[in-house]
Amino acid sequence: MQLFGIRTRMIKTGDNLVKIVVETLRKQEIIVQNGDILAVASKIVATVEGRIIELARVKTSAEAKRWAKAYDLEPSFVEVVLQESDEVYGGVSKALLTLKNNVFTINAGVDHKNAPEGSVALWPKNPQKSAEDIRRKVFEKTGKKVGVLIVDSMVNPRRMGTTGFALGVAGFEPVRDYRRSKDLYGNSIYITRHALADDIASAAHLIMGESSEQTPIVLVRDAPVKLSEKVEPESMVIPKEQCLFGKLLEINRL
Repeated sequence: MQLFGIRTRMIKTGDNLVKIVVETLRKQEIIVQNGDILAVASKIVATVEGRIIELARVKTSAEAKRWAKAYDLEPSFVEVVLQESDEVYGGVSKALLTLKNNVFTINAGVDHKNAPEGSVALWPKNPQKSAEDIRRKVFEKTGKKVGVLIVDSMVNPRRMGTTGFALGVAGFEPVRDYRRSKDLYGNSIYITRHALADDIASAAHLIMGESSEQTPIVLVRDAPVKLSEKVEPESMVIPKEQCLFGKLLEINRL
């Protein structure tokens, strides 16, 4: 598998993201091929979609003030997090553990980083639709059938630092099911599924970085995936009743 980091100019709200991607690839003399995967940072997708909030314009609720006081956060920031969250479980200093789009994530994806001063960036409104739209428009411009990943970062229990994960996927099957197969010793495999999209997203995230790298796009070639015109996003989500962390978490509201 090969990965090519794509440096771009600063992305602004209203930009034509696919046009920028195609032109930047051409400038860097990278020719898109059928089966390539374009990993795109969620932040630039959110930016072009206008998913940027000025905190000074946010009206803060009493609930947001309680969470903010408990976890040393700005009340206006917490208000946005509460509005974006499906559930809030508690937190530590500067971070709340939330559930959004069936993903356990920090602060519901709301982030000061790489957002204009005094503002925060949200996740794309519909990451799956964003991935499908980018894939379709890339085909219209290049004639090539590619896969698309919307990539964001997350933290993992008791592990320091962030890794990448797939927020939206189009053009390839995101999970490989090993159930009913055998291991090297002939043992039956009962529950293992391989999160291919998340692994590829994390590889791309390694190149994208987390600061001022300005490399929000990675072209991935020869990834070990099965191409598919139709992706079921539900295939990436473990049912609530089967989720180890979800079963053990107790909702802690202030």
